[in-house]
Amino acid sequence: MLISQRPKAVLLLQDGTRFEGRAIGARGTCVGEICFNTGMTGYQEIITDPSYTGQIMVMASPHIGNYGVKEGAGDQLEGEHEGPRISIAGLVVKKFSEVWSRPGSTGSLEELLQQAGIAGISDIDTRKLVRHIRDHGAQNAVIDSSGLPDQDLRAQLDRAPVMAGLELASRVSAKQAYDEGPANGAWRVALVDFGTKLNTVRCLVERNCTVRIFPMGTAVKEIMAWNPDGILLSNGPGDPAAMADAISKVREVLETGLPVFGICLGHQLLALSQGVRTLKMHHGHRGINHPVRNLVSGRDEVTSQNHGFVVDPDQAAQHPALLVTHRHLNDGSIAGIQLKGRPVFSVQHHPEAGPGPFDSRYLFDRFVEEMKAHKPLRKSRLEHA
Repeated sequence: MLISQRPKAVLLLQDGTRFEGRAIGARGTCVGEICFNTGMTGYQEIITDPSYTGQIMVMASPHIGNYGVKEGAGDQLEGEHEGPRISIAGLVVKKFSEVWSRPGSTGSLEELLQQAGIAGISDIDTRKLVRHIRDHGAQNAVIDSSGLPDQDLRAQLDRAPVMAGLELASRVSAKQAYDEGPANGAWRVALVDFGTKLNTVRCLVERNCTVRIFPMGTAVKEIMAWNPDGILLSNGPGDPAAMADAISKVREVLETGLPVFGICLGHQLLALSQGVRTLKMHHGHRGINHPVRNLVSGRDEVTSQNHGFVVDPDQAAQHPALLVTHRHLNDGSIAGIQLKGRPVFSVQHHPEAGPGPFDSRYLFDRFVEEMKAHKPLRKSRLEHA
């Protein structure tokens, strides 16, 4: 089938901006907050990242689908998925390739979208759309390829919830605990799953960690009964300020004294647990080329980012127990913090970088070093308890 033969599709934004194009993926209607990603590669990792739950993704790169997709053969850590399924609500691209070619690919992006029931639109001016989002901010949008009149699409937009105040992590968190990695690794990491990317698990397994992924609702007492050496607070979707139970749980996690590493949503929850608020961004950071400065080492890093909320810089700077460790070089937003004198730290960006550069992978090494330093102290306290 040629792209010119595809059914017509419409993209309508909350502010009335309208685009016409061609349908891709499943036929139908989808609604979500529209955002854009500037990465030139990694579309499979992006659309399966649980942090994108509830969002319509605009790919800034003009050619999407050209290298197909690579799914695992029974093992979820194989392949290039970052979650168990496609997470985005809809997909917007300029040119959609029905022809794919790459050694190791297992199928086409079109087939993956159709199997997941995800609708999309191609053949629109994504440069214009990205500029519009950049200038006017994130907002809800609807994609339709079923021929509904605009008045019906506007009615759907009016009914759709906005991202601010929306809790989404419970939709993508694991339903029951499960293990990954060696049965007797050097380190036992309890990963609290708010919507973790699988590459985070891969990075821990590569460092000889036994990882148990816990649902976000798991009691801290149950997590501690597994006897972990460290706790990782994962990334995930939605507004962190709407997660009162998770914020309370993070405070309880900190009381254990174990090393704690927070990523993206986990970073925001850590700040909220210390009384530092988070803010909704105008249009967020999403891409694999975001510059960040490590204020401790003085080194600059190219990072992978995906977030629409950020830690309040004024409150963080005034907090006596927090040290700001990383800043985004484009807008000065906070990209990392740590609790002074404690083995607790977090970053806003994605050190597992799936997709993206490896500049921040050292943070997993730091987490391992914190567990290594803390383990003898913990063992001694337990022996003398």
